[in-house]
Amino acid sequence: MKTGKIMRALLIGTSFICCLYSVQTLDVKTREVRIPQTGHWDDTLVYGPQLPCYYSNAISEYVRRIFQDSKGNLWFGTNSDGLAKYDGKGLAYINIREGLSGSQVTGILEDRNGNMWFSTNTGITRYDPSAKGQNIQIFTEQDGLSDPGVWSIFQDSKGTIWAGTFRGLCRFTGTHFEVFPIPKAEKSWIRAITEDSKGNLWFATADKGAYKFDGKTFQHLSKKNGLSSNDLTSIAEDHQGNLWFGSMDGGISKYNGKSFTHLVAGKEIGTNEVWTVYEDRNKVMWFSSEGFGVYRYLNGELTHFGEKQGLHIGAVQSIYQDREGRFWFGGGGGLILFDGNQLFTPVSKNGPWTMGC
Repeated sequence: MKTGKIMRALLIGTSFICCLYSVQTLDVKTREVRIPQTGHWDDTLVYGPQLPCYYSNAISEYVRRIFQDSKGNLWFGTNSDGLAKYDGKGLAYINIREGLSGSQVTGILEDRNGNMWFSTNTGITRYDPSAKGQNIQIFTEQDGLSDPGVWSIFQDSKGTIWAGTFRGLCRFTGTHFEVFPIPKAEKSWIRAITEDSKGNLWFATADKGAYKFDGKTFQHLSKKNGLSSNDLTSIAEDHQGNLWFGSMDGGISKYNGKSFTHLVAGKEIGTNEVWTVYEDRNKVMWFSSEGFGVYRYLNGELTHFGEKQGLHIGAVQSIYQDREGRFWFGGGGGLILFDGNQLFTPVSKNGPWTMGC
């Protein structure tokens, strides 16, 4: 619980500083940044914003989320520079001044209709690329969110959009969001949402462990049931139906539906702070950690990739494999392209965007 509060304070502080450097108006009475609730992203806007300036040439100081949409565009959610989008031609940035709800992007989703959803530290932005007129809409507390800080966004197999905020779970009705209370976790920070192969929804919290929702009732899993920690960061289901949970202070828990096994610091991994659990298209599990790079888990064996192997970024928080099979690692220090074997390539604002370039 203390960790969650400290982290949130750091995140909000970072976001506030970033807002001061945007072209938006800061209301000195309410301390709120005024942003449009609706608007339009046209080709000039999406493809031509000025790139942020850094001491280094990294695409951002911190890359938090990575996603490839159905058109092949790569989206990178940053901790202070909004969105960076690569369309195969060049890199463009979208931030508060372009209508994004916040400069810190915490989640990226493409729904079944092709709309893009971006959760941020100050709300959610929905972008409809096919709309000719108004094509962006922002959702805040006024639109039903339980908190302006949204950490996770997910669409289930029935088409429902779910948002995990710093204070509970919300569900999209089609026009607005509504609070969807989780028993005994109504005000918990919802860090991750996923759906398993049986259609159950899973919610990872920062203080209460995990919750399974079968469409009617919730089942609670915590340290009392065998989880290594109640302070969870991520969830992923593997091809065998096992659920993997990353945590802030307990390493990794694997749940087979009946019991838990663990990977913890001092034995299998270098730290108990694990941000991402991810299964690639070859059915291999990957874990990202704070200060210790990433781990590949194959046939019961762990392979570590860190500074010595060429992974020269700090806390790795995002792992993503695109449709071409390339791996992208994002975290403190920017973005890394990985060939899946041993070649790590730092990605700057000018690329490279393919291996071997």
